[in-house]
Amino acid sequence: MTDEMLRAPAEVKYAEELAYLESVDDAPRPFSWRLSPRMVRIFVLGSERADGLDREIPQKWFGDRSFVERSIVTLASDRGLLLIGDPGTGKSWLAELLSAAISGNSTLVVQGTAGTTEDHVKYSWNVSMVIAKGQSRESMIPSPIMTAMERGVIGRFEELTRSTSDVQDALISILSEKYVSIPELDDDNIVFAKPGFSIIATANSRDRGVNDLSSALKRRFNFVRIPVVTSKKSEAEIVRFRTAELLRRHRIEVELPPSLLDILLESFADLRAASAAATGDDDKLESALSTAEQIGVLEDAILHSRFFGDGALTARTLGGSLVGSLVRRAPEDLAIMNKFWHGVVEPRGKDDAPWQEFLEGGRDALGTLS
Repeated sequence: MTDEMLRAPAEVKYAEELAYLESVDDAPRPFSWRLSPRMVRIFVLGSERADGLDREIPQKWFGDRSFVERSIVTLASDRGLLLIGDPGTGKSWLAELLSAAISGNSTLVVQGTAGTTEDHVKYSWNVSMVIAKGQSRESMIPSPIMTAMERGVIGRFEELTRSTSDVQDALISILSEKYVSIPELDDDNIVFAKPGFSIIATANSRDRGVNDLSSALKRRFNFVRIPVVTSKKSEAEIVRFRTAELLRRHRIEVELPPSLLDILLESFADLRAASAAATGDDDKLESALSTAEQIGVLEDAILHSRFFGDGALTARTLGGSLVGSLVRRAPEDLAIMNKFWHGVVEPRGKDDAPWQEFLEGGRDALGTLS
């Protein structure tokens, strides 16, 4: 079944694993949860010997254990969960994993944008059915959030701060009253949330000032701040894990030499340090330099090697992919990357062959963009 999907949701991708955890789970479960809180944590963070399972459960989200535990505890209460952090810190992936483990469904999602309306949060109408038969529950189209309320499961709201105040206000009543009124109907005009319903929202900390959350809405959420990964070891694990998943999707088998992963991690670390030291926006790359963008650079390099090379990932291809992926503004980003290549990469390339190839690949890409 997963072969027929470009990207299978977590509950489909890990269906066998979830079924196993459910079969051995004898701990109390809140509401209508599919797994107990302990098993949800194991599903997300992986199993340890002390868990006493007869098979290993691999880690899927890489971050501090306390963030996952606080998220699970919040969802077992009557408050919503807001995961907030910089782009690429794994907020959406954590939300998807939690929804899959708790509800067996992570696809009840509203994407917050400037065009998101109150209808996307509550309900809309099938116009042809309304014309033919009038307004009724049958002609109503429930939103993903309303569907989650009716089923007593987790609903998700991505990029909450990108939605307008009207949409945010609609969420306040849902989170506080736990029902939605349908004034167009005379009978059967209230949808009550069943036990187990909650909302996991995500917010980009760089969007502060776009549509700030009201104090009333903030009170309905427990905040869990997801920091940028600073540990090289943890970041390497994330990049390996996510890249392996992407390559399986593309059905590509390729070796990722440790030396090239080190070059990628070190380059991003140096670019982040330069960005942190910059005095103005014009001196910073437009890219957030997130772990997710590292994965994108690596995937680009691997696919380029597969389709236009001899199949083996090289430092030269990696250098070209890094420049091509991160240079978005001209001339600002181009000038920043040129300075980085001459001041940081070039000295390393004098005594190290992989860095020399990386240097040459980036130079070629910069020359093309200039």
